[in-house]
Amino acid sequence: MTVPAKVTVCDVTTDVTTPVAESVRRAAALSAGFEVRFGLPADRDDWVLCSEFIGEPERFDVWRKQLAEWLREQYGEAPDRTTAGYVMSWYLNVVGVLGGLLFHTARRVPSLRPSDVAIRLAPEGRPHAVGVALLSDEFACLPDDPAGNHPAATAVADETALAALLRARFAAHSAQFVGSFGPTVRLGRRMLWAAATDALDGAAWTAGRLAGDETAGVMDSALLLPAKLDPFTSASTLKATDTGWTRRRESCCFHFVLPNAEACTTCPRVC
Repeated sequence: MTVPAKVTVCDVTTDVTTPVAESVRRAAALSAGFEVRFGLPADRDDWVLCSEFIGEPERFDVWRKQLAEWLREQYGEAPDRTTAGYVMSWYLNVVGVLGGLLFHTARRVPSLRPSDVAIRLAPEGRPHAVGVALLSDEFACLPDDPAGNHPAATAVADETALAALLRARFAAHSAQFVGSFGPTVRLGRRMLWAAATDALDGAAWTAGRLAGDETAGVMDSALLLPAKLDPFTSASTLKATDTGWTRRRESCCFHFVLPNAEACTTCPRVC
């Protein structure tokens, strides 16, 4: 399961004054498909704070039940493994793409604390994640960042250090997700951390594609996962093929167990 390839970035107001809000606004390069915004709209009915998911794990159960209803309509069945795998991938990919997008386009790392990120779920149809909102002005940056002296900024030594900080912030968020979501599903810890690895590895790659420089996104993925670094389950698995870049997934969304469904082309069961 992947984040849609098109991203629209929206502002909470038309008067963008903070560096991170401006980074989010400037990242709006493509048409509608997956919404990334700074701040929440006045009507936040479809938005859920990540801290609300993590603090109230029954919200994951509700999400999975909504997905199960949709899967039964589409496939006639809704295996528990599939609803767990979809929600696992959707959640982690959304948080990952927020970090990867700002890292790639602005060399800035936002706060990824669960209280600083919100997810928008589709109001009808397939209940997938269709948006992410950043709620904090805090960011880390490189020493030559033009906003490096902003009160919300923290400068780090170089790109390697910045990548390590994004990796650490994403790992901290993922650890809270694993601790909350894990007991509600029959997926092992390795599978959950494999999904986090997939989300981080795919985040900068996705950002590179969105920005029109896929190879640069691949290079950023190598910065983020240069080796197998705990708690992640592998180094970046991106590789060049005759038809372009691809990667081997570490985790499985269990789409293949649906009636008449095949495994994804990057599924570890296939690769």
